[in-house]
Amino acid sequence: MNIQDVLSEKVKEAIFTNFNVELPNVEFQPTRKDFEGDITIVVFPMLRFVKGNPERIGNQIGDYLQQHVEEVSGYNVVKGFLNVVISDAYYLRFFNTIKDIRNFGYKTNTSKEAIMVEYSSPNTNKPLHLGHIRNNLLGYSVAEIVKASGKKVYKTQIINDRGIHICKSMLAWQKYGKGETPQSTGLKGDKLVGKYYVAFDKTYKAEVTAMVAEGIAKEVAEKEAPILMEAQDMLRKWEAGDDEVVALWKKMNSWVYTGFEETYKNLGVDFDQLYFESNTYLLGKDVVADGLKKGVFYKKEDGSVWIDLTDEGLDEKIVLRSDGTAVYMTQDIGTAIQRVKDYPDVMGMVYTVGNEQDYHFKVLFLILKKLGFAWADQLHHLSYGMVDLPSGKMKSREGTVVDADDLMDDMTQTAAKIAQELGKLEDYSTEEKQELYKIIGLGALKYFILKVDPKKRILFNPEESVDFQGNTGPFIQYTYARIQSILRKAEELYLEGLENPAVQDTKQDLLDVTNEVGIQLGLHPKEKELIKQIQLFPETIKLAAENFSPALIANYTYDLVKEFNSFYQQVSILGETNDQKKMLRVQLSKKVGEVIQSAFLLLGIQVPERM
Repeated sequence: MNIQDVLSEKVKEAIFTNFNVELPNVEFQPTRKDFEGDITIVVFPMLRFVKGNPERIGNQIGDYLQQHVEEVSGYNVVKGFLNVVISDAYYLRFFNTIKDIRNFGYKTNTSKEAIMVEYSSPNTNKPLHLGHIRNNLLGYSVAEIVKASGKKVYKTQIINDRGIHICKSMLAWQKYGKGETPQSTGLKGDKLVGKYYVAFDKTYKAEVTAMVAEGIAKEVAEKEAPILMEAQDMLRKWEAGDDEVVALWKKMNSWVYTGFEETYKNLGVDFDQLYFESNTYLLGKDVVADGLKKGVFYKKEDGSVWIDLTDEGLDEKIVLRSDGTAVYMTQDIGTAIQRVKDYPDVMGMVYTVGNEQDYHFKVLFLILKKLGFAWADQLHHLSYGMVDLPSGKMKSREGTVVDADDLMDDMTQTAAKIAQELGKLEDYSTEEKQELYKIIGLGALKYFILKVDPKKRILFNPEESVDFQGNTGPFIQYTYARIQSILRKAEELYLEGLENPAVQDTKQDLLDVTNEVGIQLGLHPKEKELIKQIQLFPETIKLAAENFSPALIANYTYDLVKEFNSFYQQVSILGETNDQKKMLRVQLSKKVGEVIQSAFLLLGIQVPERM
């Protein structure tokens, strides 16, 4: 039982003893820095059950806790806030229980139920861009956090590999490509295909402009431009299974998949299962037919099928056109059901999709509930805001997107420039430097995006993200590297006395953290604050998993690093003359480093041993 649970139980006892009232719950919050204490009990909510002055009630509870909880060494009351001081011995005991536990904060998966997390889900007519980066980083990190909280997780994506937008790239390549391939051009396959998506748009706009100049209404020109009519004809041929069109589709899509795989590898994300829209776009029609029989859906006079959600504050939604063809909603219904068939242990899904689809997912989840699927209560839309640049919005058709590969390369180069200015890499080989620049650059990119609440829009500034000061990835990575330097110096210090068995024993204690330390010692305030911050890690993982928010992990890590740097500035570690104190501080530094590494692993970020 943690200290908060102990206090909660004893506060309820105190209220019952003093007022003969059963308190349903106890509200806690961290103690403000300007007051003495470690945990604050909020008295004001108790006034609904207990009549009296909040300060007097707080003092009565404080007296009771000091008498009945050995970990409580003092308290003070400020208005309706009871600030409780927890003994150094409690924090030292806690620290000594976690020294040898690997993956501190992670829970072992004991559940038979799984969660499926969908992310990325790109179109195969263009390369991945900055918006996809936020999507992938969020989805991957959420999957890792949910896994760390003790659940089984499947990572998946649905690749949008069919439709008019795909045919636009295919047609433009057919017209203007002269048979060029990724091999003949040296371009990644997804970039080559994206080049022809842009080429189609240029031709289309030129045709519309020419038609308007000839006196044709713009609305008509936009619908009847010759190249668009050709693309629509190609789509009809694809749907009819035309051998030549299907062969071209397979060839160009294979180029894109190879390009995507390279980008995913460089970004550090992966998937357990891929779904393709070309295989799923007909799913759901049989579900609609079954829903019609059950009265979930209804048919209009033109033969189209709808669902009425007005009683739930939404509107009427079409699920099948009058010609019997499916809409996206139909496909999403069918795909969700298919996933549970493929993975029977899946009892919940997380869809990582931009906030422009908020309404779509409200409707989808409600339809699945009305169809009677129990797991529909465990569906979540991980809605996120757009990523903007100082230069403005991105537009795929006009070729003004920020390409994901180019951005990752630029981040590496930016990190290289800043790291070189800071120096300290003289003994690195060229390969070691390049690897370090990549770790710093990608860490900066990932942290900058993940530290922000998913729902918020982001203005991404590459230069700002690679700053070695403030709430940035490189600042945290630098602190981790500093800790590793302390540990290396500690080892060097004791290796100097290798011939002395007594010194060697001390080295074992210092570096391998096998013995309890500091139990008889008082804690420096900075040591205590650092242990308190470490103690929050498991609860932070739990909250981040419940809220599907990597930002909670990112900002926890920043707070931990700030606390460590304050500790580092105010206490001597290797210069401490008391061996017990020195041992505690080295081991405390080591544990902070491990927590940083574990937390960043959940964000998909590497930490360097040296910087």
